[in-house]
Amino acid sequence: MRIGVDARLMYHQPAGISKYTLNLLQAFAELRSMPNNGVRGRGMRDQLASKPSPTIDDLDFVIFQHRKHLSPIIRKLGFRRSTLYSPTHTRLEQFTLPIELLPYSLDLFHSPDFIPPLNSPVPTVITVHDLAFLHWPHFITEDSATFYGQIDRAVTRTKHIIVPSESTKKDLVAQLGVPAAMVTVIYEAANPRYRPLPIEPTQAEVVRKYKIPEKYIFFVGTIEPRKNVDGLLRAFRYLQDKYKLNDVGLVIAGGYGWLYDEIMQTVEELGLGKRAFFLGRVPDEDLWKLYVAARCHVHAAHYEGFGLPPLEAMACGTPTIVSNISSLPEVVGDAALLVDPTDTEEIAVAMHRLLTDETLHAEMRTKGIQRAKCYSWLEAALQTAAVYRHVLDPEADPMDVIDEADRSLEMRGTNNALNSKDNRRIGETTLPEGGPEQETPEQTTLCC
Repeated sequence: MRIGVDARLMYHQPAGISKYTLNLLQAFAELRSMPNNGVRGRGMRDQLASKPSPTIDDLDFVIFQHRKHLSPIIRKLGFRRSTLYSPTHTRLEQFTLPIELLPYSLDLFHSPDFIPPLNSPVPTVITVHDLAFLHWPHFITEDSATFYGQIDRAVTRTKHIIVPSESTKKDLVAQLGVPAAMVTVIYEAANPRYRPLPIEPTQAEVVRKYKIPEKYIFFVGTIEPRKNVDGLLRAFRYLQDKYKLNDVGLVIAGGYGWLYDEIMQTVEELGLGKRAFFLGRVPDEDLWKLYVAARCHVHAAHYEGFGLPPLEAMACGTPTIVSNISSLPEVVGDAALLVDPTDTEEIAVAMHRLLTDETLHAEMRTKGIQRAKCYSWLEAALQTAAVYRHVLDPEADPMDVIDEADRSLEMRGTNNALNSKDNRRIGETTLPEGGPEQETPEQTTLCC
């Protein structure tokens, strides 16, 4: 079975969707290598561990990269790098991309970036990460509005839709009228590199390298209005004024996005030029250490389809504060402090609690580490492969084809509860009785 994966965006934008694409492909590659990893048991388990998984090993991937992205993303058997010349996010793309795909004899084409080739002769699967462009249309550029404006046609032309949360699934059903059976929730995960490190030497390293205070509040994400960086800055100003914590800094890591000029004006307006540190995009290795060294992490976004930074922070042992709306309560469960993203004082009080209350800080650190372990890219890859199979053979039970590989994960101790078999039915929905409009996302119970 030949699967094409569109990875062109990785050349232009290393964050967000590109992270999703990279982590998914790396997980596929790891699953393919599992039979050679020395996983052995006794009797039947030994036989299971020695057999190739039919879920992954008969999938051949063609990874389509930007013409200037020369290095193959995955250098393993079963993964082929190829070039697509169609420019991303342009009107020309819809005319040229289907033609470019013809010579590859693909069985299926996966578009991780929302919009597939709408007239493709090849069946497609798309990943819809969120519907922020519908909720906050005034926060996007005209070009972006044109690209994402194709979403209505995309959800009717594709064979199946992957989303990262129940919140986003409810959005698709309510906002675009997508049948629930066409949508499968597959939770994302933090990169396995993110884990606790010794705090003192890590802190000393990032302080020396980035010239930031020893004690800081950390934000990670694109500098744009939807992320509510403006609200975070105002909450930090309130924290400084009310609690006089003059030794605390606000460190912001991420690229500059839509309408960032207004955010930088807010920094000047609030007099935070010497207390707010904008690092831009940082290498993954440094980002990991910046998470570890932070006193706390804040992600008070107006809307998220999943919200990976809070999960990354928790995996590193850093307590986090998130908005009490959209997918974020679903992702963090009871392992983070929830705040109203429009309430500056509430955000400031939550930051003050984690800065000063050692008992609370230790509790949230422990809960966060455990919560992050509930998510796995290996599980996400298994579920994605099951979606591929369901699209190509709708009569087959996709759960049957992943049981064997799933047992291999159990033997390795890498299974997680949030993505348990009960949660992996293709297209299964957990919408409450009465329809999506009557419910808001709630915290989920800590799973492990």
